[in-house]
Amino acid sequence: MTRTLLFTLLFFGALTSQAQAPGYEIRVTLKPFKNQYVYLGHYFGKTYPIVDSVRLDANSQAIFKGNKPLPGGIYLIGYPNKNQFFEILIDRQQQFSIVADTALVAQTIGFVNSPDNVAFLAYQQRMRDFGIRIRSVQERIQSGSPDSNQLREQLTQLDRQMNYYRKELINNSGETLLGALMKAMREPELPASLQKPTNAADSLAAYRYYKDHYWEGVNFWDGRLAYTPFFEEKVDRYYKQLVAPSADSVIREIDDMMAFAQINPEMTRLLLIKFLNRYLTQQYMWEDAVLVHLYEKYVANKTYSWLDEKGRKVVQDRAYSLMANILKSPASEVELPDASGTSRSLYALAADYTLVIFWDPTCGHCKETLPRIDSIYQKKWSKQGVGIYAIAKETEGSQKMWTDFIQQNQLQQWTHVYYSKNTEKQRIDNGIPGYSQLFDVQTFPTLYLLDQDKKIIAKKLTFQQMDEIMDMQRANKK
Repeated sequence: MTRTLLFTLLFFGALTSQAQAPGYEIRVTLKPFKNQYVYLGHYFGKTYPIVDSVRLDANSQAIFKGNKPLPGGIYLIGYPNKNQFFEILIDRQQQFSIVADTALVAQTIGFVNSPDNVAFLAYQQRMRDFGIRIRSVQERIQSGSPDSNQLREQLTQLDRQMNYYRKELINNSGETLLGALMKAMREPELPASLQKPTNAADSLAAYRYYKDHYWEGVNFWDGRLAYTPFFEEKVDRYYKQLVAPSADSVIREIDDMMAFAQINPEMTRLLLIKFLNRYLTQQYMWEDAVLVHLYEKYVANKTYSWLDEKGRKVVQDRAYSLMANILKSPASEVELPDASGTSRSLYALAADYTLVIFWDPTCGHCKETLPRIDSIYQKKWSKQGVGIYAIAKETEGSQKMWTDFIQQNQLQQWTHVYYSKNTEKQRIDNGIPGYSQLFDVQTFPTLYLLDQDKKIIAKKLTFQQMDEIMDMQRANKK
């Protein structure tokens, strides 16, 4: 949606104070539109759901009305074409009027009986004024003005004035929605002693200060923040820039947030949907533990009106596929027959490192990759105590295709086993997870790297990356 923000303030006399009636009643005059539908929507993270619509009459007037109060937050009045809108605040006072004229050169909007919106527009006007002044000074500096030092001092003063204005607004806004928005948008200010770090200790201290103050004044149980365009972005920045990239750190941060967010159903919905969507598809190997934790703690034994059975099953199936192969946990035992029919155990393969390969004899990429793996095995890995346990998964091919490929590419030094369709069916029929599920095999080839105790060091990487990880592991042991 193209955002057209209308922030020119029209003052409509003294605001009246009325007792809060149940539900909401928002009177809209939106010129020049007539006899067309307009829409009431809101932000929810990065989405824009529409919650109401109403038809304007011949005088460009209509009333959004409902029996239940709306959750507080930033709402949108959408034009008939749905391509443009302007923002309003909705909080405790939900009976007010909006008068807007989008046809004027200076598009105007004004409110009656809505102190929150009057204050919000005043703030936007002030910020716009600061922006105009700052850009003017910056342009003069860029043009090579001889007074550049003086102009830079002006920029510093303008920045101080703007920050002071924001602080005063926060201090005077109390628990209003505008106050909550200002606190949530506020960025931590480093003390002067930390603004120019000269060594690693100073940099660490600056990082810790910034992280410790990142959420200062923000209440995770305040559902109004879920109905804003910036709160989710603030969460994204926090996890990308300030949270250590490890399962333990991410899980701890999520639990801390959710402990407060669960007081409010809207904030619970926003954050849990966000975290589930983020970790359903892992970007890093260690993220498997995060998704399993989310399922076990927040989904398995809980119900939500917004999570239907289909969505629950998606999360459940993905979590079940990861539970048996979480990074650093012992790999599942595998016992399958080799070409002679002899059962060969994964755990019986003694090696400092074991590379487990799930592959399909009909897979073209597998046929290209396995000889390349053998090449590095012959040149390097075989001398470093690396064993290879290769599991050929039957799909559309035959067992002969499997043995022929092994012979043709001289892969006899590996431990080869065959995982037939019948074997998998027997396991599933007996209530035993198939090996494909235990190792979360979704594509071929799928590689796992295990240590000498058969704990998972790495998974679903290329063989080149596995080689790098083994080199790093050995270097760390020296």
